[in-house]
Amino acid sequence: MEKITDKIAALPENGSYFSLEFFPPKTQTVSTPRVCRVFMLISFKGFANLQARLERMSRALKPLFVNVTWGAGGSTASKSLELAEITQRQLGLTTCLHLTCTNMNRSLIDEALEQAKALGIRNILALRGDPPRSDEYMDDDGLQNGHSSVDSNTEFTWAVDLVRYIKKQHGSYFCIGVAAYPEGHSDATSTPEHQSPEHDLPYLIEKTKAGADFIMTQLFFDINKYKHFESLLRNDPSGVFKTIPILPGLMPIQSYQILRRTTKLSHASLPPDVLARLDAVKGDDEAVKKVGVEILSEVIGGLRQIKTPGPKGFHFYTLNLEKVVSQIVEKCGLISNFDSEEEEAIEFTTDLTAMNSIPQRRRLSSIPSNPHNRVIVERPSISSSKSREALISEAGMLTDDLGSRAATLLISEGEGTLGREATWDDFPNGRWGDARSPAFGEIDGYGVSLHVSIPQAIKLWSYPTTAADISDIFKKYIVGELEAIPWSEEGILPETKTISEQLLRVNSKGWWSVASQPAVNGLKSSDATFGWGPKNGFVFQKPFIELFLPSKDWAALKAKIEASTEISYFAGNAAGDFEASDVDSVNPVTWGTFPGKEIVTPTIIEAVSFKAWCDEAFSIWREWMRIYPRKSPTAKFLEKVRDDYKLVNIIHHDFVDKDALWKLLVD
Repeated sequence: MEKITDKIAALPENGSYFSLEFFPPKTQTVSTPRVCRVFMLISFKGFANLQARLERMSRALKPLFVNVTWGAGGSTASKSLELAEITQRQLGLTTCLHLTCTNMNRSLIDEALEQAKALGIRNILALRGDPPRSDEYMDDDGLQNGHSSVDSNTEFTWAVDLVRYIKKQHGSYFCIGVAAYPEGHSDATSTPEHQSPEHDLPYLIEKTKAGADFIMTQLFFDINKYKHFESLLRNDPSGVFKTIPILPGLMPIQSYQILRRTTKLSHASLPPDVLARLDAVKGDDEAVKKVGVEILSEVIGGLRQIKTPGPKGFHFYTLNLEKVVSQIVEKCGLISNFDSEEEEAIEFTTDLTAMNSIPQRRRLSSIPSNPHNRVIVERPSISSSKSREALISEAGMLTDDLGSRAATLLISEGEGTLGREATWDDFPNGRWGDARSPAFGEIDGYGVSLHVSIPQAIKLWSYPTTAADISDIFKKYIVGELEAIPWSEEGILPETKTISEQLLRVNSKGWWSVASQPAVNGLKSSDATFGWGPKNGFVFQKPFIELFLPSKDWAALKAKIEASTEISYFAGNAAGDFEASDVDSVNPVTWGTFPGKEIVTPTIIEAVSFKAWCDEAFSIWREWMRIYPRKSPTAKFLEKVRDDYKLVNIIHHDFVDKDALWKLLVD
């Protein structure tokens, strides 16, 4: 039950520390028998795998604290509190719970704060959330999100309102953090060229005076812009920033595509030299990660040169992945010292050129590593004898002092057989990744959002009132005349352009495609359009398409699909109805073979991943509907579409015939 500021104050004046941020996974643990046999095949889902990952990272890295995100409008409230309970109670990690305040009832804020108290959480990151949109969140009965007729946005318009409320209701019980933006905050009416920390400064002063105890920043990659930002705060005449802890936000580079997307959403700039280094290797995912480790290490080196009061802190946005962040914190010397026994048992090699500048470790032959019996458990416990426990996934495996902190660090960094198994989801692929991965789904855990402001949304999509209007939106997106649709804020990818003619024909039928990929049969991993993964490999893709279509059209298409033995499908609607050609089928639709590696399958479509996305996809219809007046023709039409249409994913297993899927859909 420690406050973050108390833990920081206990560190040496010239010390350093770091924190890690996680979001609640979309998929839950599947039920497993209580009695476990060593050779039983157990299927874990997102929450269970994240818990195992948190256990490894907490043991090996020892962060000062961890953050748990909270979806806009309270959209992830129950999952966020469930994850916070795991980190705070089960793993004993000092936890900072994010909390937003707009577009949600005050009772939900009160409930979250009381539950945080009950869990022993003393730290809150007070955020605003999405811009207030009261009318859009009122239902036909005048209730806000089904809770109360009281408009909470009259009480909570800005983050400072939440800071004041927490202080008023709970006094000094909570240590409160607030957000800051080294390059300025992008809001509903702002554009990147009008962002500046100088513009934000009065609001940050107000939040700090209201009771903020520490500041945590948005991600950035331009060290010079951050230096300007911190200097601006430390030297402000108000004096409120003289000694307050300021934690720079750092996002490890997991992939080129994720980097470009997150910097676009956050309006964080990429210095030309950084972008050039990444552009040079963007076709090799492993090389991108290695260069990313170097770039983040250089940023941390630059941050250490800034003179600040007290210990130097760093905050990492992990994206629920462990390999790259583990390599960064070790390379930068941020991990607290190993116990003396562990230090004696590990030899560090210092040939940084040969080892890609990452120190390597091996157990000295003079140090014994005698095996001992371990108790098989379903989840990590808070026992003081964790070294005598083994997760189900570790059962039956020979280990070399598996429970030691040094060995756990090796695993988190992806080294050895156990390391490869622990970091098996090292190639994240958004919502079509493996549903067992803690990183499955979103890249930020922020919840359902259009990712554009209301004025931008209306400019992009106008006021549709017919199916033809929506078909035009999708067709313009496919040909590049629109930069976004409600289900994707990114433009069409180069590989999708290779099937643009087929997609136009499908969308002209009033079947609106939100995801698709063409067939690929053994192209080089360095291919400019389809390549991914390490060099000298070969990549493959099964063609698939995901689309919205009227329920009556689905009935006819389903009959055609079921006449074939080479097609799988998943279908659902807003009411929660679900059907599939085979509910238990697991369909890898992207895979690659690389020298010296097992086959990598970063893109998998199965029932659990489809269901998770289906719920979100239909929620986006509601978000789109809410930007218009509730009884307007556009809002009524979008609601009608949402209630009638099906979301269908169709996979053709003949990846040798590049036209097979399109023959089904458009011939």
